[in-house]
Amino acid sequence: MSKEKLLEIKNLKQHFKTGRHSVVKAVDGISFDIYKGETFGLVGESGCGKSTTGRSIIRLYNATDGEVIFNGEDVHGKKNRNELKKFNREMQMIFQDPYASLNPRMKVADIIAEGMDIHGLESNEKARKAKVEELLETVGLNKEHANRYPHEFSGGQRQRIGIARALAVDPSFIIADEPISALDVSIQAQVVNLLKQLQKEKGLTYLFIAHDLSMVKYISDRIGVMYFGRIVELADADELYRNPIHPYTQSLLSAIPLPDPVYERSRERFTYDPNDHDTSEEPEFREVRPDHWVLCTTKEFEYYQKEHSTVT
Repeated sequence: MSKEKLLEIKNLKQHFKTGRHSVVKAVDGISFDIYKGETFGLVGESGCGKSTTGRSIIRLYNATDGEVIFNGEDVHGKKNRNELKKFNREMQMIFQDPYASLNPRMKVADIIAEGMDIHGLESNEKARKAKVEELLETVGLNKEHANRYPHEFSGGQRQRIGIARALAVDPSFIIADEPISALDVSIQAQVVNLLKQLQKEKGLTYLFIAHDLSMVKYISDRIGVMYFGRIVELADADELYRNPIHPYTQSLLSAIPLPDPVYERSRERFTYDPNDHDTSEEPEFREVRPDHWVLCTTKEFEYYQKEHSTVT
């Protein structure tokens, strides 16, 4: 993994009006970077704003405030049609629901080739057909599947079709929005291993959004933990698991079951109470340990530094 920034998120906000005077702050001022070739995991419970973050990055939503810098250019700045087409080719998304994200009236070949057609990537029908068949084989399907419809496939197969569609325009960055949450556990590992393999072969960069911390650790280089629209902790995957600092991260990790009945009977689960926080000042994102950032007040920062300075 290089240390060259591909994506910079600066104070991103995504607020939605729900009434005349009511606003939901789905994303409320988050900042992080993603480097070329890495997988950045974004985790948190349902409703915390992680999927909204992904959709704001790719311009499915216009950001309320903040900046999204991709390859040195502002994603939400004014762009003409050609600039938008170039951006849409560089950044693709794999959606959560493999049933709703594929058009049931289109054959698999046309679903996968839709992006290629829009961007004019294949000069003739023969080249288009060959590319679709190559993509199907890349994601572990057969070229004979090209003439079938989505309803003829299982959930795991449909998600592979979604991955092939994302790869069709040769993107450099893919947002995987909970791509395994709708799949059986036995299929989840297959899809994640496929994503890791594709990353290695094609030099892809991922934003991997999920609520399953154990799976996120398996695929991610760094992890950001999100709670009610804000990132509360960010660190390397191993460091975050070995040394969680924010109480919310500790509560998420304590909820992960282990295949050990003796341990499970005696295990203590940690419950996070947001009311236990210091409210004397607005919390800031601070570096408690090298490259380990936590959202905290000055008082909490001093406590965390003291408590975690000797942890290895």
